[in-house]
Amino acid sequence: MQIARFLHPEKKIPLFGVIKGDIIEEISDPFGEIKEEGRVFSRGTVKLLSPTLPSKIVAVGLNYRHHAQELEERIPENPIIFIKPSTAVLDPDDFILLPSSSCQVDYEGELAVVIKKKAYKVKDSHFGEYVLGYTCFNDVTARDLQKKDGQWTRAKSFNTFAPFGPWIETEIEPGNLNIRTYVNGYKKQDSNTKELLFPVPMLISFISEVMTLLPGDVIATGTPEGVGPLHPGDIVEIEIENIGILRNPVKGE
Repeated sequence: MQIARFLHPEKKIPLFGVIKGDIIEEISDPFGEIKEEGRVFSRGTVKLLSPTLPSKIVAVGLNYRHHAQELEERIPENPIIFIKPSTAVLDPDDFILLPSSSCQVDYEGELAVVIKKKAYKVKDSHFGEYVLGYTCFNDVTARDLQKKDGQWTRAKSFNTFAPFGPWIETEIEPGNLNIRTYVNGYKKQDSNTKELLFPVPMLISFISEVMTLLPGDVIATGTPEGVGPLHPGDIVEIEIENIGILRNPVKGE
């Protein structure tokens, strides 16, 4: 099932729906008991929004061996986690803004987990109970500021630096999915989630040992090798097997 958040074509209010081909059937809040609301919309008449409005985005750094090597970083012994603020969220097809304070802004294609219900100290074996589904994520990063600061908060937190979507896929397993990034149609990243150093069950357990995850929160699981810069006029696409394509154009601030 593909769950989307979208704007009502006339009233311009956010709704949730299930995508079925060229139509979207409205549903209730997917973080409770999902119910059909009866209204049906043509996909051509609505704008897709970020699938949730998370209280926080917990991202994972250096979670692919070859990505750590391309950044000349050590392979971590435990997941390296950091927070991207909710104000960085960007809808599918909206512009990534390149801040004037950075000279190098990179794309980072990632698989993201959407949390279904309140999660605290979750065991690996029970992780599926807390997952609504999976989506595409672009952990946009001001690489020069990341290197300059020695920590990642500023570099990861600019407005528009957390595009994700285009919807939540609820019926897949996260352990063996092809993940690719394209810039202007040219393939830049090509890997598979089986290469994750710390897989999804372990990440949910590790993160929920530290903090309570709330319905709609997002875990960005890390990017493979092949990261690189974005420029005004680019179109960046994150494609994940059995989910879809997250597409965003790029422009100067």
